[in-house]
Amino acid sequence: MMKIGKVEKYINDIRERDGGMAFILIDPCDHKTPETAIKTAKESVEAGADLILIGGSIGAQGELLDVVTAGIKEAVNVPINIFPGNISSITKYADSIYFMSMLNSRNAYWSTVAQTVAAPVIKKLGIEALPTGYIVISPGGTVGWVGDANLVPRHKPKIAAALAMAGELMGNRIILTDCGSNPKDGHMPFEMIKAVSGSITVPYVVGGGFRTSEQCGKAIESGADAVQIGTAVENISHVRKKVEAIVKSIKSAGKKKV
Repeated sequence: MMKIGKVEKYINDIRERDGGMAFILIDPCDHKTPETAIKTAKESVEAGADLILIGGSIGAQGELLDVVTAGIKEAVNVPINIFPGNISSITKYADSIYFMSMLNSRNAYWSTVAQTVAAPVIKKLGIEALPTGYIVISPGGTVGWVGDANLVPRHKPKIAAALAMAGELMGNRIILTDCGSNPKDGHMPFEMIKAVSGSITVPYVVGGGFRTSEQCGKAIESGADAVQIGTAVENISHVRKKVEAIVKSIKSAGKKKV
């Protein structure tokens, strides 16, 4: 069995201590400049964010990804984890990577082939792999289209729970559910979060559409261990204030769980 690395231990320790975590997603393509992306990450960590995610969109690769990740690494003291859009979304400046398998993709590329191609690169660079079962919920957005996902209907929490169970039984040590970036229908239903969290024992991260501190706190109350926030902190003038409110809500809800 693959040993637990520093970042995974860090996540597990905060989960046990606080009961809730704030993950801030920095997509270099969605910020005006690399400098604003780095500044957003820095202010988010100063406001209490537990982890910085880097990546997301199709264009988050190459020199842009390297420059932003290296800049963030110099500016923050928390782990930087890659949220890969494809095998090109790997940078040596990150600490770890969601080594994701899309559990509800119709295309084997997203469940095993991309992982096979990327594995030698990740091993060579010494990036810590976090085995992650990825489940895409309707409407799915760009990631649902690119990943050829058999989208989980929002009113079918038992399907999401079964997929999460399968992911854990197959050896994934993190489960991530995602509705896609800024979904028109908003974040996934809290009932679904509750169903998924009640079906697994590994850390559970939710993403897609969480924009307010109240929504983030409710997600933790419903059973999520971490909330992944991206669009809500992009290109705004009050990042620190926004993230402080989100972190406060998450940690307050987490303490009740602990």
